[in-house]
Amino acid sequence: MIKLEHRVEDLETLFNELFESAENTLLVSGGDEPIYLPASETGNTNKVISTKNYFSSALHEVSHWCLAGLERRKLIDYGYWYEPDGRTEQQQRLFEQVEIKPQALEWIFTVATAQKFRLSLDNVNQPEIKPSDDFRHNVCAQAVNYLQQGLPERAIKFLDSLLGYYQSTDSVLNIENFRLEDLY
Repeated sequence: MIKLEHRVEDLETLFNELFESAENTLLVSGGDEPIYLPASETGNTNKVISTKNYFSSALHEVSHWCLAGLERRKLIDYGYWYEPDGRTEQQQRLFEQVEIKPQALEWIFTVATAQKFRLSLDNVNQPEIKPSDDFRHNVCAQAVNYLQQGLPERAIKFLDSLLGYYQSTDSVLNIENFRLEDLY
């Protein structure tokens, strides 16, 4: 039976049950901007902070966290550069390059929750900028690769938790359900 209600608080509960003790990390919604803060910045606990109460923001930020190695998880926002909204086309293409793996993982998480995935360009003030064909192709190829070759360990744990909560079967994760024409 598929759960129809999708609340960010449920994602927080699922994530925190898995990783609060094991990784000293909490998922917290309600931020003005998404950010990862290591324990050295918060005083005691690593925090994956998603924007407002947005379900997709929480899944996206968890995706970044699942991919970040131990050293990156010691840095604010994993040490990544960030250009705010209003990027040039060249900056947008650089953004797309670093977003391939996290967005492929987010797509898998989103399908596991029985929601529709939408690529994020994180450029709200420039809606005329659309995902490049290369970005769409690369995210699709990476999602299929994850499903064929396996996900990172923390991503597997979170995915299993999502499937257990939102789905009665994992049939939704068939590779055939991850098609290029589904990305927009």
